[in-house]
Amino acid sequence: MRSLDDLLAEGVSGRRVLVRADLNVPLDRSTPSPRISDDGRIRASLPTVQALRNGGARVVVAAHLGRPKGAPDPQFSLAPVAARLGELLGTDVPLASDVAGDDARAKVAALGDGDVLLLENVRFEAAETSKDDAERGELADRLAALADVYVDDAFGAVHRKHASVYDVALRLPHAAGRLVATELDVLTRLTTDPERPYVVVLGGSKVSDKLAVIEALLPKVDRLLVGGGMCFTFLAAQGHGVGSSLLEADQVDTCRRLLAEAGNRIVLPVDVVAASAFSADAEVSVVDVDAIPDDRMGLDVGPRTVEVFGRELGGARTVFWNGPMGVFELVPFQAGTRGVAAAVAAVAGLSVVGGGDSAAAVRTLGLDEAAYGHISTGGGASLEYLEGRELPGLAVLAQDGAA
Repeated sequence: MRSLDDLLAEGVSGRRVLVRADLNVPLDRSTPSPRISDDGRIRASLPTVQALRNGGARVVVAAHLGRPKGAPDPQFSLAPVAARLGELLGTDVPLASDVAGDDARAKVAALGDGDVLLLENVRFEAAETSKDDAERGELADRLAALADVYVDDAFGAVHRKHASVYDVALRLPHAAGRLVATELDVLTRLTTDPERPYVVVLGGSKVSDKLAVIEALLPKVDRLLVGGGMCFTFLAAQGHGVGSSLLEADQVDTCRRLLAEAGNRIVLPVDVVAASAFSADAEVSVVDVDAIPDDRMGLDVGPRTVEVFGRELGGARTVFWNGPMGVFELVPFQAGTRGVAAAVAAVAGLSVVGGGDSAAAVRTLGLDEAAYGHISTGGGASLEYLEGRELPGLAVLAQDGAA
C-alpha cells in the first residue's frame, strides 16, 4: 500500500489530489445555523491535507455528512464543515455546490498550488452508495476526472464499497493518507501479538451489534469487560431479572453460550444505576445486578462495577475500548463511562478508544484526549477489521494504481 510520504516524495506540486476524508461530524441544529458540536474528525484530517498543501498540491476534498437520501438536502450540506476546515487550516476553503458537476469542475479549474476545495456531500449522489457497479462507476468517472491522484484518508468509511471510497481508487494512482496509515498501524498492534494482559471493554446498546467482534476477540483477549445496554442480555443469560432494561431476548442463548465458553474471561457489571424512566429527571438508585426492580431500567454501570473494571484495567498492557458504559449524554448516567474512561487513560501500555460513541464520550465529558494512545475515527470500520473481515477501501488501496 503506497503511503502519503511515497506520494510526496514523487512530488505533488501543481497536481490535483482528490482526498476522501471522513468529515461526518455531529451538528447541533438547535439554532437557525447548524453548529458543529464535535470537530474531532475535521481535526483528524488536517495532517494529510496540510502535508499536501505544503507540497504544493491542489487539494480537492470529498466527504459525506449524515444519510441524505441520494439527493441534495440543505440540512446535510457540508457548508459548516467547509467553514470550520478553513478556520483550522488558516485559509479559505470554498464549497462546490455539487459533487462532481459543473460547479465542482469550475472550482477545481480555479485552484492554485496549495489551495483547498471541498466538494458538496458525496451522498447527495445516489450512485455513491449504490450496489450497482455501473452506477457507482459513472460517479467515480466524474470524480476521477477532477484529479490526477487519489488519497484515501477516511478510515471511518473504508468498510463501505462506495464510489468515492472504492471505485475512484480503481481509476487513479492512489495512496493511503496519514490517518488511514495510523489506524492500520494501531489495529495491527491489536491483532498481531498484542502485549499482555490484553483487555477489551465493550459497551453500547445491543449485543447483536457486537456479536461478531466478541466471537473474534474472545480467543485472543485475557479479559472482556461488558457494560452499556448490551450487558443486560448477558445478565439475563445468568438468570438475573433486568427489569425494563434493554434486552435482546433472542440473544440470551448466545450470551449463555459465550459465558460458558469464556469462563472467567468475560467480566460483567456487579451493580447498575437503575432509573424510573429514560430521563435526566428520573428517580435513580444504585442496585446490585441481582436486585434490579421490575419497574426500573439500568442506564449506567454502578460504582462497584467501575472499581471492578478499574482493577482489571489496572494491570493491562493493551486495551481496546468501544462503546460507552451508559447513557452518558444524560448527567445522572455519566459516572460509569467517566470512571472506565479514566481507567483506560491510565493504562501504562497501548490504550485505544474505538471511535464512534466512545470518542464522543471522551470529548463530551471533557476528558484529556492526549491521555489515550489512540482515539480512532472509525467505529464500524475498526470493529470489522478486528473481526478479520476484508475492508473494500483498504483492499483497493493495496492494488496497483491506475496508469
